[in-house]
Amino acid sequence: KRTKTLRCFRLPAGNGTPMLLSSLPQSFVDKFMPVPESGCWLWLAGKQSGGYGACRHPVTNRMILAHRFFYEALRGPIPPGLQIDHLCRVRSCVNPNHMECVTRRENLLRGVSPAAQHARQTHCASGHLLLGDNVRPCKRYRQCRICNNKWQRQRRSRLAMKNS
Repeated sequence: KRTKTLRCFRLPAGNGTPMLLSSLPQSFVDKFMPVPESGCWLWLAGKQSGGYGACRHPVTNRMILAHRFFYEALRGPIPPGLQIDHLCRVRSCVNPNHMECVTRRENLLRGVSPAAQHARQTHCASGHLLLGDNVRPCKRYRQCRICNNKWQRQRRSRLAMKNS
């Protein structure tokens, strides 16, 4: 059986008082492994399909996400309307120092999904700046107004030639 060197590791809790890692149930402390190079605490027990650690809450016995349990146990409650963002980008990490409470929008924009990449885009494919009056909002994405106007002119020209 491996031993933990983190038994008396202190974290600042959300209310300003430090919490001891040793205050966690032993069953939780045995289910993660610290990685010294990155500082991550990798969850070794059950995981969801997305790679996030899953466990049963020690009081309610309901399935919960391990990183949320560790954050709430060692840092304090997660404010309503906020989500936990893994700053280290490792989904199985349960180190509360690698987590931050952010809005859903901020969490999505920090990610690597196509929507996040598009939201960070500053120029269209033709090199026009995507700011202010040059942005044409559509249902699912932003369009460059200059490129869209050019495309519309070409389309009308093609239709006019076809109808004459």
